[in-house]
Amino acid sequence: MDIASSSTARTDVYRTITDTIIEAIERGAGDFVMPWHGSGIAKPQNALTRSDYHGVNVLMLWAEACIRGFATGWWATYKQWQEAGGQVRRHEKASTIVFFKRLDEDEEEEGEGEGRRLRLVARASRVFNADQVEGWTPPQRVYPFGGSAEVILSVAWLANSSGAVIRHRGDVACYRIGEDRIDLPPVDAFVGTPTSSPTEAYSATLLHELVHWTGAPHRLDRGFGQVFDKEKLAAEELVAEIGAAYLCADLGVSNQPRPDHAAYVAHWLKLLREDRRAIFTASRLADRAATYLHDLAAAA
Repeated sequence: MDIASSSTARTDVYRTITDTIIEAIERGAGDFVMPWHGSGIAKPQNALTRSDYHGVNVLMLWAEACIRGFATGWWATYKQWQEAGGQVRRHEKASTIVFFKRLDEDEEEEGEGEGRRLRLVARASRVFNADQVEGWTPPQRVYPFGGSAEVILSVAWLANSSGAVIRHRGDVACYRIGEDRIDLPPVDAFVGTPTSSPTEAYSATLLHELVHWTGAPHRLDRGFGQVFDKEKLAAEELVAEIGAAYLCADLGVSNQPRPDHAAYVAHWLKLLREDRRAIFTASRLADRAATYLHDLAAAA
């Protein structure tokens, strides 16, 4: 059993996490189900500290839950589970997440000499899901919004607080860069699924387009994918997908697969395979976009 809480070896944490997310994407590609899709999925949370995981760790733990069939979003290191009163079962396999350590001036990294600058270096940490633990009872989840009416109000508040120009007409949902405007089909054009209502489908689409909207030059200036060397359109779409998933999890909206993204799946897989840090960049930009929208709502 892997009982280490963190790795001191120079393991390639970027590759480990990217490979896990690639596996989860490949498993769901036929049905357009990505690791960030799910019915009422919440952000992973630490069982001891009760704090949410952030950035690429959210995607990583969603992917692990998807691949391994975990039904809970509670995670912690082996030691943390012991402190929380639980015990990881024998022979359970840990999942990898990442934290960033600032190098001290007197630390030596291979291939670096005097005069180097301080920098953050990725380090792996090993966590276990509550489904792998005995003797621990999860607390009742406290969500920021309760029933469906409150969820809808929360999405409307986020959209209205942003100041984004939103037009309901036509059959296409998109952010129009030149006009700096979001176009959406009429609300009654959206249909539900067995696990989400038409209103949730509309809300998830609106949140996706709002993430695109944040990338304009006079806002977060993402360059609409130019941070990646290739597949710029697919890269921006990946940021919007992840950012919308974060917002859906925050607001309690069921985030369902979008068949119109089928064309992007191959590009996403190609991007992730060619650049082991692409998913880290995408998740960082998505997290920044979600935070930007939350900050606008808080200031309104």
